[in-house]
Amino acid sequence: MASGTISLRREKTSLAVRRFLMGERSAPWIPACVAFAAYVTISVSRFQRVYSASWDLGIFEQVVRHYAHFESPVSDIKGEGFNILGDHFSPILATLAPLYRLFPSPVTLLVAQAALIALSVVPLTRAAMETLGKVPGVAVGFSYAISWGIQSAVDFDFHEICFALPLLAFVLRALLRQRWRAAALWSLPLVLVKEDLGVTVAAIGLYIFLFGSKKIGVALAAFGSAGFAFVTFLFIPAMNKGGKYAYWDKLDGGSHLDLHALSDFFLEGTLVKITTLVMLLWITGLVALRSPVSLLLLPTLGWRFLSREKNYWGMDWHYDAILMPILFAALINGLFLLKGSRRTWLRKYAACTVPAVLAISLTVSGQFPFRTLTQPETYRTSDLARSAEKVVPLIPYGSTVETSGGILSHLTGRSRVFWVGGTGKITPEFIVVDLAGWNPAPDGNFIGYAHDAHPEATYTVVFQDRHYVVLRRSPLR
Repeated sequence: MASGTISLRREKTSLAVRRFLMGERSAPWIPACVAFAAYVTISVSRFQRVYSASWDLGIFEQVVRHYAHFESPVSDIKGEGFNILGDHFSPILATLAPLYRLFPSPVTLLVAQAALIALSVVPLTRAAMETLGKVPGVAVGFSYAISWGIQSAVDFDFHEICFALPLLAFVLRALLRQRWRAAALWSLPLVLVKEDLGVTVAAIGLYIFLFGSKKIGVALAAFGSAGFAFVTFLFIPAMNKGGKYAYWDKLDGGSHLDLHALSDFFLEGTLVKITTLVMLLWITGLVALRSPVSLLLLPTLGWRFLSREKNYWGMDWHYDAILMPILFAALINGLFLLKGSRRTWLRKYAACTVPAVLAISLTVSGQFPFRTLTQPETYRTSDLARSAEKVVPLIPYGSTVETSGGILSHLTGRSRVFWVGGTGKITPEFIVVDLAGWNPAPDGNFIGYAHDAHPEATYTVVFQDRHYVVLRRSPLR
């Protein structure tokens, strides 16, 4: 009797779990939760192995730490006393301050980024389910979650664009549902993420003007344009020590373009740009071209492809992440339009697009960070990490240190960290040489290097192995 009751309870529990997992409201959270687990594993394991991909994690930890203590958002890695608002307009980073105050660590930023990116999966999956059905919708959600643009953002350690992804996802779902006011409201915080997104907000306003509410569209386009102009022409120059928005120099090194420079814009890096564009459209099976939503790609593609900065053109960095929600929303809308086409071949093409898109995302995943999830070394302590564990305790809390490489973000939470050559008037108490990424003294004369870099001080080597050299400034007499 008792065993029968237990068996019945188990069946009811199993049924309840299945209903929850396949419910309309809970199903979008399945790809989101899987994605969150994957993003956290990739980011945190790499941090622990001291394999950080960029210096931005250290920069942003310094910024958020200052916000958490109600101070100006300074990043000494960018330069002594450098106010980050004089570089990019990203005050939304201040929302991480309470969490960082509770858990003061770079890992806090990595987990927050994983959660924000995973959150963007939910509205896009819901939009896909509403348009295509439950199973195809969840498949589209998984495809988005593992798309190479999203993986590249996770691979970058941390960047402020992680805030833009869920906001854009909610905007796009509202656009697909023709909820113009909701789309406009979700768009407003984008101007606090990064200055160039003001142009994207203006483009969303134009979309609403063309396909929905004229009044809301005009107001939003004006808001986005005004926000972009105010931040780039007034606010950032006012906060920048040089009195300018430095990224204008990416456009031919100045503020004007002649005909020769204009032709160079379109000719230089043409193959790389075309490859990026083809890849972006290919992950949607070209269906994104059928939807007017794809017009929202133009602001970001425009500044990237018109820039002289070659890193903006290709697929190697995080710059495609911001395009992923737009592409997959265009895919959803494009499939809806194709299914209503009079042409039989287009309807048949639409019917097989979702599995094809999922297959493409799975295939490309093998070339991006998700591949590390299956590699045993991802879960092992690296030699570099064991060496860093010896270095970090040598740097006292509150000290000044000059360094580079992956160990940088392991020191920002305890010290005032400067990038190599960026200490300004500060003579650092410690110099940490990352031999893998920066070896200023191939002949082994690190004391000589330190004297050349800081002739007013004397340094002694207090630690050295095959990964790091630590020099400490001798007390002044």
